[in-house]
Amino acid sequence: MKKNLVFLGPPGAGKGTQAKMLSQELGLIHISTGDILRSAVEKRTPLGVKAKEYMDRGELVPDDLIIALIEEVLPQQGGFVLDGFPRTVAQAKALDRLLDRKGMNLSAVILFDVPDDTVVERLSGRRICPRCGAVYHIRYNPPREDEICDRCGAKLIQREDDREEVIRKRLSVYREQTAPLVEYYSERDILVKLDASRPIEEIHRRLLEILNEKGN
Repeated sequence: MKKNLVFLGPPGAGKGTQAKMLSQELGLIHISTGDILRSAVEKRTPLGVKAKEYMDRGELVPDDLIIALIEEVLPQQGGFVLDGFPRTVAQAKALDRLLDRKGMNLSAVILFDVPDDTVVERLSGRRICPRCGAVYHIRYNPPREDEICDRCGAKLIQREDDREEVIRKRLSVYREQTAPLVEYYSERDILVKLDASRPIEEIHRRLLEILNEKGN
């Protein structure tokens, strides 16, 4: 049976990386709410047009609209990784109702547990090429020449939201917002904590072990 998964965790925890690896290995659909929202807006779908109205006003896109976008891309027979949703208990309950209508349930909710200092190191060291979009890290994946893109020679930049003070604020908001969600899924006995401070391949092996243990 295909797995239906939710990945919870702070920015920089590696959720997207592991979701992509799982989607390739197990044939799961990786559903990133940020990606599907941007895609719907770019394609000017009816839902995308509605979402853009909220975004243009600087407002959060309502839960029912996000759920409708997810429903559009949800595979009929299941087999998905939700990355970036839900973020609140209200969203989790809305997701439950959607899955129930489709005769599906969640196999597991994986909490990517990583210390704040590790997240700060990962994100604050990230550098982006403004010209070609290449991504580097000053420690883990540095360019050959300091602060210069290997591909096109442009000077690399650090995004505003990758500065330490901004990252720590985002982490504080995340912890506050996610605590009730962790409790919600823990009570349903489907939450599994994963040490996301380990190397990528080690995290992936442990993730596969967890899914085998769950077995549903």
